[in-house]
Formats: sequence, C-alpha cells, structure tokens
Amino acid sequence: MNLLSRIRTLARIRPLPEQDLPEVAGSVAIILDGNGRWAKRRGLPTAAGHRAGARTVRKIVEAAIDIGVHDLSVFAFSTENWSRPQDEVDALMEIFAETIERELPDLAEQGVRVRFIGRRDRAPETLQQRMAAMENRTELNTRLNLWVAFDYGGRAELVEAARRIVESGVDADEIDENVFAANLYAPDLPDPDLLIRTSGELRISNFLLWQLAYAELVFVDKLWPDFEERDLRSALADYASRRRRFGGR
Repeated sequence: MNLLSRIRTLARIRPLPEQDLPEVAGSVAIILDGNGRWAKRRGLPTAAGHRAGARTVRKIVEAAIDIGVHDLSVFAFSTENWSRPQDEVDALMEIFAETIERELPDLAEQGVRVRFIGRRDRAPETLQQRMAAMENRTELNTRLNLWVAFDYGGRAELVEAARRIVESGVDADEIDENVFAANLYAPDLPDPDLLIRTSGELRISNFLLWQLAYAELVFVDKLWPDFEERDLRSALADYASRRRRFGGR
C-alpha cells in the first residue's frame, strides 16, 4: 500500500478528534437490530449473534461516554420478542443475565447509571433480581445514563400511562402532555435527540413512541454486532448537520 492510500485509509478509520466533533446529541436512542442475521451469515447459532451484540453494547456505551452523550437508550427486548422460538427466548434471558454480571459492572465503574424500562414481571426471578441490584449499585452514578428497554413496547407504555392517570383520579380537564409524560415508565428519561437503527431496516418498531416525537432518525446498514464507534460518530455528525424545527420554520 502506498503512502497516499495509507493516509486515506487512516482518515476513514481514525475517530474524529474531540475538538472536531460537531454539537453532540445529549440523548441518543438505538434500536439494536441484526444480531440474528449476523450469526446466520457466519453459520453460527442465533445466540452467538446476541452475545456478540451484547459486547457491542459495552463498546458503544464507552464510546458514548468519550463523545459526551449523557443519555443512551437501547432497545434490547420488545414485548413482541416473546413470540420468538422458546430456545431463542431462553438464550436471551441467559444472555441478559450474563451481560449484567460481566459487561455492566465495568461500565458502572466508569460512572454509568443503568436503568431498565418496561415490564419485569415476565422475566425469570433471578434476572429481575440482577436488574434491581444493578440499578441500586449505579444509582448515584452521573457520567452517562444507560436506559435498557427490556420487555418494552411503546403502545403498551402509553396504555399503562393512561391507566395510571385514570386510577389516580385526575380530572379530564387537568390532563395535558406534562401529566401524561409523568406517568410513562421513566418520566426522567429525556426525549431522544437522535434515534439510530442498525441493519438497514427503516422503521421504529414500537420503540419510545411518545418520546421520539421530534427525534432525528438515522438508519445504518450495518448489523448491530458490526456497529463501531466511528459509525456512532458518523450518525452524530449527520444529526448535527440538520436543522431541528420542532414544528416551526
């Protein structure tokens, strides 16, 4: 490889220096898509793709810390995912438990606060306990908030919010956006500035329906296990190049 080719290659690979980064989205959401296809292309069992995807979560969280993202939401398991083959669901529950034990503790040491949003009652009891323990362990961390959507569905969240409002006895005339938002799974989750979806699919798949109202959307062809820091930086640069109007001009 000649010198010019090497320079061009390094320019593509080397992350942007911090001072060259555009304005960073404070709150980023990612739909982690493509684990199964990643495994299939390599002749591996589906569980291998999910394990590779779990390792990518850790790498991207660390990259987000370096870049300056403050809130990162990841769609890990949807309410619809329970309909997958039972052996895949069982493997996913095992992988979630492994991730909490092996990947998240190091992130916790780096100042990451972990929060799980969605239902928990359908998860194995041991997994529920690990989720609660990780939240308690990281409660005072402030460097980055990692929101893990587990057994989560946007429509289910809206229905549950409406139910809570009715049960609280709030008068209909008093219900506004603030009241509704206060009854979501995680009222303190900032609305994402940017949503990234991997694998080339062009939809939001019932993820954060209320919160994504004015988010910028970036769709990436890479499968989730292949997603890298430079892909995150590229998505953030794309976001920074857009003018956000929030319904105005």
